[in-house]
Amino acid sequence: MGSGYKVNAVYGGRPIIKDKIELQKPPAILIGTPGRLADHIERKTISFDHIHTLILDEFDKSLEIGFEEDMSLIAESLKGVNKKILTSATDLETLPYFMEMRAPEKLNFLKRKSEGLNIRLVEANKKDKLDALVKLLHNLEDKNGIIFCNFKSTIDFVSEHLNEQRIPHTNFHGGLEQIERERSLIKFRNGTHHILLATDLAARGIDVPQMDYIIHYQLPPRKEEFVHRNGRTARMHDTGSAYVLNWKEAELADFINDYEIFALENKQHKFKKQWETLFISGGRKDKISKGDIAGLFMKQGGLNKEELGLIELKYDCAFVSVKRSKAKATVSKIDNSRLKKKKVRIRIID
Repeated sequence: MGSGYKVNAVYGGRPIIKDKIELQKPPAILIGTPGRLADHIERKTISFDHIHTLILDEFDKSLEIGFEEDMSLIAESLKGVNKKILTSATDLETLPYFMEMRAPEKLNFLKRKSEGLNIRLVEANKKDKLDALVKLLHNLEDKNGIIFCNFKSTIDFVSEHLNEQRIPHTNFHGGLEQIERERSLIKFRNGTHHILLATDLAARGIDVPQMDYIIHYQLPPRKEEFVHRNGRTARMHDTGSAYVLNWKEAELADFINDYEIFALENKQHKFKKQWETLFISGGRKDKISKGDIAGLFMKQGGLNKEELGLIELKYDCAFVSVKRSKAKATVSKIDNSRLKKKKVRIRIID
């Protein structure tokens, strides 16, 4: 954002030594998951004495049973905090004692119904709803969207069918390793894939662009998760649609109202991947910038600006989207090139 503040993020699934290196100079803002923050408190990796503001995003989830031990340690370790801000689209009936918020001021924006959100019911003739899902995706063509399922096993089942139908997509769920989840989101953000097949992990707190639609292949058991899923589209005064796939012989969940029936047309869209994602074995720690990467791909790789897509720079690596028709030739030209003082490997990732 160009704020001028040093900001660090810490979370599970990556070596803690990376955190220690980045935290040698304390940041002005520290962003983290409960488990990894609690780990740093116990290791005394960084001093928390001068932190004055605590913000809990999706607080209803982070304060649920299962996170209590970590959140209690974090709250009780932040002795200098004088402001606590809790945000979420859904609430908790009572806050845990360790938050010490006896009379918090509440700001409620939920009464402002999103005028840009359309909830559309798609009736499926078969119980597994796979045919209806494929038909719906052909109707939506190459728009960006998330298909929500309740279980990893369902994602595997649906993903196999989409592969058979040659519909490109990427998966996102808790059964994947952290690096696999990160790469799925990178490929979704940069346009390599237009469809993200996900559990409710994708309903909150992930960095993805504005969605044209979301699909409830399976409805969540609670209204709260239905709200959070729908919140991935029609954001910031934009428009979007939430499609509910429902077997025509099954009752509709009682928390779904104010919807319209969506009639599927017999369309046959040809899904084509327009972009590929390339991995670069160098990042910020090697003093490499996005400008360095763009220069390498355009000067030595021969790409023009329309053929070079999103560049994401990480601590020790980078990811670049390149027009699919140019990807293989580009890799052969610039693999083993030098960026700053480092010779980097470049390859297409699956």
